[in-house]
Amino acid sequence: MPVHIVEHPLVHATLTELRDVTTPPEDFRRLANRISVLLAAEALRDLPTDAITVTTPLADAPGRRIARDVVVVPVLRAGLGMLDAVLQLVPSARVGHIGLQRDEITAVASQYYARLPSRLDRSYVLMIDPMLATGGSAVAAIDLLRGAGAHDIHILCIVAAPEGVALVEQRHPDVHIYTPAVDRNLNAHKYIVPGLGDFGDRLYGTL
Repeated sequence: MPVHIVEHPLVHATLTELRDVTTPPEDFRRLANRISVLLAAEALRDLPTDAITVTTPLADAPGRRIARDVVVVPVLRAGLGMLDAVLQLVPSARVGHIGLQRDEITAVASQYYARLPSRLDRSYVLMIDPMLATGGSAVAAIDLLRGAGAHDIHILCIVAAPEGVALVEQRHPDVHIYTPAVDRNLNAHKYIVPGLGDFGDRLYGTL
């Protein structure tokens, strides 16, 4: 499975600030938006385009336009913190939502909501979830997307654990993962170490 490690210095400078326990929610939200824009640009690097010609004030000029339907699917709730950033880059993207609740003891994800656009078989699907921990939620979300017809699926996450990467690789080896960091491991509570804590709680100030 292709795991794309994003090495851009601005991504890693932003990630460092996100990891810092002293970063308050208002700054965390701003940083989350910044890193999501940078990561989304990398994940969309291979998006198909068509050659076109536009007229400038002086002459005709060659250009390119996006030639593929893009669908962005945040995994609730933390994935919503990345959605606006992606839509800044692709305002025409259609948006689906998947709600998954992870059992804190078993780490098994259960679905409580799903609303997906039609014709996913023709779409470039970008699934956004800031933390790829056990991989259980990611696999459950990919299963839903596959069931709805999607086959060109890409995962965008801010921090990943090797356990989560391995599970996605085992279950869906053709799915691409874009992340700046695959951290050391999961702890006994299934949190990524060193990670950055609970992304949703830090984003929304619900600590």
